[in-house]
Amino acid sequence: LMRLKLGRPDLAAYTRYFDQPAASSDSPLSVTWAGVTTMLVSDGSSALLTDGFFSRPSLLAVGMGRLNPALPRIDGCLHRLGIDRLDAVLPVHTHFDHAMDSAVVAARTGAQLVGGTSAANIGRGGGLPDAQLTVATPGESITLGAFDVTLFTGHHCPPDRFPGTITAPVVPPVRASAYKCGEAWSTHIHHRGSGRRLLAVGSAGFVPGALAGQRAEVVYLGIGQLGLQPEQYLVDYWNETVRTVGARRVVLTHWDDFFRPLHEPLRALPYAGDDLDVSMRVLSRLAADDGLPLHLPTLWQPADPWL
Repeated sequence: LMRLKLGRPDLAAYTRYFDQPAASSDSPLSVTWAGVTTMLVSDGSSALLTDGFFSRPSLLAVGMGRLNPALPRIDGCLHRLGIDRLDAVLPVHTHFDHAMDSAVVAARTGAQLVGGTSAANIGRGGGLPDAQLTVATPGESITLGAFDVTLFTGHHCPPDRFPGTITAPVVPPVRASAYKCGEAWSTHIHHRGSGRRLLAVGSAGFVPGALAGQRAEVVYLGIGQLGLQPEQYLVDYWNETVRTVGARRVVLTHWDDFFRPLHEPLRALPYAGDDLDVSMRVLSRLAADDGLPLHLPTLWQPADPWL
C-alpha cells in the first residue's frame, strides 16, 4: 500500500533537525554533505569523498535512456566544495546514484578509486589506470592520506533493483541497470591526526555482527528505502550500526530526491520510493532513547559533528 501513496514528505516538518554543528577554522576535521551519500571528509590538506555523485540524471533519463556523467555538473560541484585534489573516492556501492561519477571525479582529482571489483570496473570503464584503483579487502585498513579507512561488508536495503556484481568495465553511456549494486560497504574512517572516527553507512542494510568491536563517535546513516521496511528492521539497523560502534551523534543521509539537480532546492524522495516520515518517527525515538543528537545535514555546509 505504501507504494500507492501519492506525494512526498514535507521537509519543513523537520526544520529543527538541520542543526548540525558548523565547522570552524579550528576544526581538525570537517564533513560536508553534497546530496544522497556524497560526503567530503577533510582536514584542510588531506581529503576523502564518498560516492562523488553529482550528475543526478532525471527519472525519465534513468528509466528510458542511457546515462553519461554530466561533466559541467561534476565540475561545478567540485568547485563548490573547494575540491581540486582528493586522496580517495569511496563509493558506498555501485548503483548509479552512488558510483556513476566516481571515475570522472577520481580522474579530475588524482584520487584512488577505492571499493570492490565492481567499483574497479567502473574505474576501468572511465579510463582510470590500474594504479589509481584500490580493491579493498573487507575488514583490512587502507592508508589514504591522513586517514586509515576500513571497508566492512554491508547489504543494500531491500529491494535491490539492480543486484549482482559488475564483471566488466562500464563504459558510458549505459543504462542504469549496468550499475549493479556490487559490494555494499560500511566505511570506517579514522583520522590519524585528531584520532576522530567516523562511520559512513550508505546503504540502509546490514550484515549482523559485521561491525562488532568497531568504534566511531559519529555515524552518517543512510536511510534510503528504510521507511518502507517493517519497524523491527529499523530497530535492528540502528542496533547493528549506531549502537554497535558506540556513536555519540547520528546524521541521516540518502533521503533527498536524487533525480533533481543540486542547484534546485532539495526535496524528500516521494512516498512511492521511500517514507521519510516513518524513518524520522522511529529513528528519532531510538535516538531519544539513547540520548543521542540526531540531525539532517545541510547541503554544502562544512560541519563538525564531533563538537
